[in-house]
Amino acid sequence: MFDYFQFVPLFTAFFVALVLLVVMTPLAHQFGLVDQPSYRKKHTGMVPLTGGVAIFMAVLVASIVTDVWMKNNPLFFTASAFIVLLGMMDDRFDLSAKGRLVCQFGVAAIMAWSAQNYITDLGDIIGIGNISLGLGGYFFTIVCVVGVINAFNMIDGIDGLAGGMSLIILLTVVGFLLATGNGEAVMEPLIIVAAIVPFLAFNLSWKGFKGNKIFMGDAGSMFVGLTIVWLLVDHTQATNPAFRPITAVWLIGLPLMDMAAIMYRRAMKGQSVLRPDRKHLHNIFMRAGFSSTQALIAILAMGFCYCVIGIFGEIYQVAESIMFAAFVGLLIIYSFVIQNIWSVIRIFKKLVHA
Repeated sequence: MFDYFQFVPLFTAFFVALVLLVVMTPLAHQFGLVDQPSYRKKHTGMVPLTGGVAIFMAVLVASIVTDVWMKNNPLFFTASAFIVLLGMMDDRFDLSAKGRLVCQFGVAAIMAWSAQNYITDLGDIIGIGNISLGLGGYFFTIVCVVGVINAFNMIDGIDGLAGGMSLIILLTVVGFLLATGNGEAVMEPLIIVAAIVPFLAFNLSWKGFKGNKIFMGDAGSMFVGLTIVWLLVDHTQATNPAFRPITAVWLIGLPLMDMAAIMYRRAMKGQSVLRPDRKHLHNIFMRAGFSSTQALIAILAMGFCYCVIGIFGEIYQVAESIMFAAFVGLLIIYSFVIQNIWSVIRIFKKLVHA
């Protein structure tokens, strides 16, 4: 099993990310790539938004230098470069939501059309046999990619959340790759993990990194979203798939459900579904009295539970139709709870104190 692990690429990604996170901090202030406090952002002072750029550059450098990934995936880095550039522009100039969306569709097209990494088979999710998408798979994939990118962008609201959620999902993918005889691909998610870890050290102010807070920025959240959906599609549609498509949906279930619930609530209020607000899952936890750290732990635990369901569904080969029905059912429950969260919280408190 350990024959597939390569230390040099992981160390390179980790070290390059660490160096860039330090070096790019003064540059971030110089070029205005910083996050300022506002009614939606309650941090203190101007915080550099260079975490995502450092993560991307670390993965790129490690892949080129060690030839782990770049030789087979130049189009991945092309798409990633565009999404990181888009994120940087959005971080700096606050682009319009519609303009950002158009660019995201362009990036998704690189993945589906140019790289030919698209969804052709959904599996037997409704109990009538495998659903093959044919050419429609291109368009379906593009919509899914844009959705996942925005799901990770939306969930990135408190320190450590997008990075921590990404680690949980990527390490779960590593486990599947090793368990299904796809160990030769294990360095792909691991090299991303190696680049994210030093970012989390700064972002969460671990011992020795206090006073140097750095945010991932839209560049980072969109990059990890693109990376994760790229890997999920690649390893569900392969000749020897590491897991089924419905399992991939469960792995990213929490970000997807949070995005769906938010967009539904905005639509019901007649608001733009792309309009930012302070009613995300992390906002709800904190308004309910949780500290930032408590909210982070609770949400990551929820995300881990979604992955566990996917893992057990795969291990015991639970029918895909049952897994899909369970996901839709949970999505409906999740959306209902989020729409009525304060009533649910009041009822819960009464039960606790009864």
